[in-house]
Amino acid sequence: MKQISGFCWSLAAGVIILSAMQAKAQKTQDLDVTGAWMQYSDAPNSLYHHLAAEAFGYLDKRAKEVAALHSLPEWQQRQQWLRRNLQEAVGAFPEKTPLNVKVTGVHRKAGYRVENIIYESMPGLYVTGSLFIPGGLKKGEKAPAVVYCSGHSANGYRSPAYQRVMLNLVKKGFIVFAFDPVGQGERLEYYDTASRKSRHKWPSNEHSYPGVQVFMTGNTLAMYMIWDGIRAVDLLLTRKETDPARIAITGRSGGGTQSAYIAAFDDRIKAVAPENYITNFSRLFQSIGPQDAEQNFLNGIARGLDMNDLLMVRAPKPALMITTTRDMFSIQGSTEAAAEVSAMYAAYGKKEDFMMVTDDAPHVSTKKNREALYAFLQKHLSQPGSPLDEEVQPLSAQELQVTPTGQVHTSMKGETIFSLNLKTAQKKHETLLAARKQMPAYRPAMLDAAQRISGYHAPRTDKAPVFTGRLQRDGYVIEKFFMEGEGNYVIPYLLMKPDHAVNKAILWLRPAGKAADAALGGEMERLVKNGFTVLAPDLLGTGETGPGKFIGDSYIDSISYNLWFASIQTARSITGIRAGDVVRLSRWLGKTGITEVYGVALGEMAPVLLHAAAFDKSIARVALLRPCISWHSIVSSRIYQSRFVQGAVAGAGGVYDLPDLAASLAPRKLLIAGAVAGNGGPVAGETQDQALIATAYRRAADQLKTAPADNIQDALTWWLKD
Repeated sequence: MKQISGFCWSLAAGVIILSAMQAKAQKTQDLDVTGAWMQYSDAPNSLYHHLAAEAFGYLDKRAKEVAALHSLPEWQQRQQWLRRNLQEAVGAFPEKTPLNVKVTGVHRKAGYRVENIIYESMPGLYVTGSLFIPGGLKKGEKAPAVVYCSGHSANGYRSPAYQRVMLNLVKKGFIVFAFDPVGQGERLEYYDTASRKSRHKWPSNEHSYPGVQVFMTGNTLAMYMIWDGIRAVDLLLTRKETDPARIAITGRSGGGTQSAYIAAFDDRIKAVAPENYITNFSRLFQSIGPQDAEQNFLNGIARGLDMNDLLMVRAPKPALMITTTRDMFSIQGSTEAAAEVSAMYAAYGKKEDFMMVTDDAPHVSTKKNREALYAFLQKHLSQPGSPLDEEVQPLSAQELQVTPTGQVHTSMKGETIFSLNLKTAQKKHETLLAARKQMPAYRPAMLDAAQRISGYHAPRTDKAPVFTGRLQRDGYVIEKFFMEGEGNYVIPYLLMKPDHAVNKAILWLRPAGKAADAALGGEMERLVKNGFTVLAPDLLGTGETGPGKFIGDSYIDSISYNLWFASIQTARSITGIRAGDVVRLSRWLGKTGITEVYGVALGEMAPVLLHAAAFDKSIARVALLRPCISWHSIVSSRIYQSRFVQGAVAGAGGVYDLPDLAASLAPRKLLIAGAVAGNGGPVAGETQDQALIATAYRRAADQLKTAPADNIQDALTWWLKD
């Protein structure tokens, strides 16, 4: 037996910190692999480009299919397909329940009155809004109604820019109902009573933070937001003033998103006019990248969906795209999207019922576009009058305050997206717990599902790595390589080779990348000096291949949620992609004379190693240091650690979790040391997940060890011994 000696592991706190002396030594000895290669000068953006390439493949296929449609029956067949796939991508809506409408205040103004209203789109999920009713309506007279959707404003529909449109419509005889989207206005879900603000800086973060948990459970934030809008239409139809045959919806920016979404799922809406939103996904990925949680469907692009399908599914009902040439949403993409929609309306013989208006401006409302909106609604809702944009006096925040405290959170104590999703997650987890009892059929079925849901692609061909340099150190050498990954990117890695090797190798996976522990006297050096070959890669999005320029509109605690959203649009996961590359590296080591490959993963890299080892037996041992105990613990934590997001797999809820993968490794040697819950805190007591792993190892109990964070040194020594 090889004696393991000389270890002084500095992992007790779960984080390896390089000293100033080590950092200086590391700079002295260049550990960069691709820096001098012009071909890989854009390597830090590799993850984004790979996910974008995945999206482009699906989008190109979709574009060819749409271009081949000519006859009306062909277009109608596509509409049927769209209805099915949009519903599957968004998720099933709940049953309709009583709205329990309450009018909390009435303000009479010159020419109209405002009723502040709260309703329940789902039991306990309170929606705040204001109903603007034009004056002069005769008894029994019905007026056209417009649902107005707000963009990403902290104060919701109370923004003066939104009120200008709403009040102009009211002056022209339209009823207008505006409501707060979740996470905005009076519906902040992460309200801090001390600061009287959200703990999140931007409304997009209020959406994306719970949105991740919803995606993990297999649902979408879009479903909840669309449902709020569908129930808003229900509310309008309870009003005697509303003409049910003349209902429209509009909104700008995020309100453009909502209006397009809601209209696509509610046939009662006669006309739709999204503003500053619709482009196409190809141009979106080429420019600003995917946006916050509600703007993404689960596997949406992989299903063959694009943004303008939201309009095409409801053709030939009247639709107006309102755009600006300097918008952050690509005007070229808008033009291309409009051309496809126009072809569909032409097939119906209703080309005049679709139009696109454009003004030369950035992401703002303009007089030209507002007047085009008014004229469009006047025409299609049969409300004649002047389309001129008039000056209006916006109402104050106090006049439009719906709840007593100005926040549902402190006034109503109702449901949130987190609390509703948690109920769904718990039901799905119970389903998983039941499935775990169905041995032996459960485990192979689980692994098959995990490969599919994670978007894991087993390596098909392994090209030889490219050697870029060698460093001599006392007792070992560091060789620098890169290997091609599954796409048009490379995996830079360091290979530390001892002078006296034991023909065993360790894959060292660190969120910070290959160089983090490669300094003189570092953790990897200690392994090498005990005879192990150590391979430390920069997995996609780390080290030299990340994190890249793209951060998106939901950059929370230094984590790009938008990168994760890009992966779920394409039916992939960042973890699944990285796991494939780990398997690729492990198999290559096996071709170099290495007899056994072990894997060590720190923190957020634990899901990657678990997937790789569960899917490929070339990894003989696994050590997880400071891992998150389970995804269910993330979904169950109202305040979770954002650092775990990119390791999560959307849609895994109720199908598999990290402990299922860990249990599948039996009887291979497994160490879990310093595990934490989704909120970053300690795991309280033995959980069902830990029991699952222990049961799987009951015939190989000596091959499993769980250890606290303060005993990692001894635990690793045990794990390394034969």
